[in-house]
Amino acid sequence: MLQAIAIDDEPMALEVIKTLAAHVVFMELKACFTNAFEAAEYLQKTKVDLIFLDIKMPTISGIDLLKTIPDPPMVIFTTAYSEHAVQSFELDAIDYLLKPFSLPRFLKACNKALKQRELQSNGGGSTISLPSVFIKSGYEQIKVELADVLYAESAGNYMQFALADRNIVSRLTMSDVEALLPNGHFIRVHRSFIVSVRHITKTDKNSVWIGNKEIPIGAAYTNELEKLIHKNKKTG
Repeated sequence: MLQAIAIDDEPMALEVIKTLAAHVVFMELKACFTNAFEAAEYLQKTKVDLIFLDIKMPTISGIDLLKTIPDPPMVIFTTAYSEHAVQSFELDAIDYLLKPFSLPRFLKACNKALKQRELQSNGGGSTISLPSVFIKSGYEQIKVELADVLYAESAGNYMQFALADRNIVSRLTMSDVEALLPNGHFIRVHRSFIVSVRHITKTDKNSVWIGNKEIPIGAAYTNELEKLIHKNKKTG
C-alpha cells in the first residue's frame, strides 16, 4: 500500500486529488496541505512513499520545496503549467500531471509510482504485481484486478473489458483505457483492441489470440507488438 500526501495551495485542487485517490485501491492518501511548510514539518515526522505536489504556490514553489527535503519520497507534480516539465523530471519526478487531469491519467501516474516502489523493493527485479482499479459501469464502480483483464475492445462510445468470467462495459475512450492499463503489460494491437501481454497464447502475421479469441493486428501496431514479443522472449 502506497502512503501518500498532497500539497496544493488551492483547496479545490486538493478535493479533486482526494476524490481521485479514493479510486486507487493500492494507495492511501494520509493528509492534504495548503501550507507547504506545514507539509514539510509533517514529512520530518512521518514517512510517506509519494507526494502529489503543486508547483506554483505562494512563498515557496513545489520544486524549491522538494529541494529542501532530505531523501525525499517519490513525487508526482500536479500543475496547470507545462513549462516546468523538464525541470521536474530532472528532479526524478515519477510523473507530471497537467490540471485538469482525468481519473485514467491519475491512475496511470499512480501505477508508475507503484511500479517504481516495487522495483525498489525487489532490488531492481522485474516481477511486478498488477494493481486493482475501479471501473465505472453505469452507476456502479466495479473493482477489477488488472491481472484478470484479457483485452479491451472499443464499442462505439464505450469500451468493453473482457475478463475470464465476465465483460464490463464502461463509457471510456480508447485513450482513457490506454492511460489506465500499464504499458509493458498491455499493448494496443488494433485501433479497436488493447490486449494483455501475459494472456497472449499465439500470434501470427495478422492476428493475436487470447485463449480462443482471435484479435486482428492493425498494420500501424505490428512493429511495437513484434518488439514487445521479442523482448519477452529474451527476458523469459
